[in-house]
Amino acid sequence: MSAYAPERYCTERLAAHEALVRSVDFLRLMARRRSIRHFAPDPVPRTLIENAIRVAASAPSGANQQPWTFVVVADAETKRRIRDGAEREERLLYDERASDEYLHAIEPIGTDAVKPHLTDAPYLIAVFEQAWRLEDGVKRKHYYVRESVGIAVGFLLTALHASGLAALTHAPSPMGFLKEILGRPENERPFLLIPVGYPAEDAEVPALEKKSLDEVALFV
Repeated sequence: MSAYAPERYCTERLAAHEALVRSVDFLRLMARRRSIRHFAPDPVPRTLIENAIRVAASAPSGANQQPWTFVVVADAETKRRIRDGAEREERLLYDERASDEYLHAIEPIGTDAVKPHLTDAPYLIAVFEQAWRLEDGVKRKHYYVRESVGIAVGFLLTALHASGLAALTHAPSPMGFLKEILGRPENERPFLLIPVGYPAEDAEVPALEKKSLDEVALFV
């Protein structure tokens, strides 16, 4: 076990006015984020994807074990195989697996089993969670894996949006086909599939409302 080795944390404390301005600006930025299913074919600079993943990898994690892998897919044939696998699972979901209650709940989203965004988007980012790792030939458990990877994905989506890119969180269930297609090792499980690109000029999103602060927060 590594010994605790602290280092000094230094940061600039913002003046109250500047803090408020930054807070409002960031709130406005994030309020414009939407889940996009219609992507433009325009190429996306790879550096934007790399930097967004660097942001995601800076997220806090249980025991700092950083139990995540981000597989970035740009190859057209690999994207096609992923779309085929996802649509196969989605057809089963809509036709056999999903309850009427669930299908009713997602009606306002306007989705179905056809997923063209998986081949239209310039990039797919497949996020995998690592349940454990091998260390000197010994299997070591990771802690708070889902929580850690979920936080990292939040960082990732924020970084992509701040770069002017659109994204979608897609979770076809089950996602075992991702592990097979991308050749991931035994210790990894698919967590999420994220198409990324610029929104198409005619992109549409469902007219949805977010809950108010009073509905989601309690100050004690």
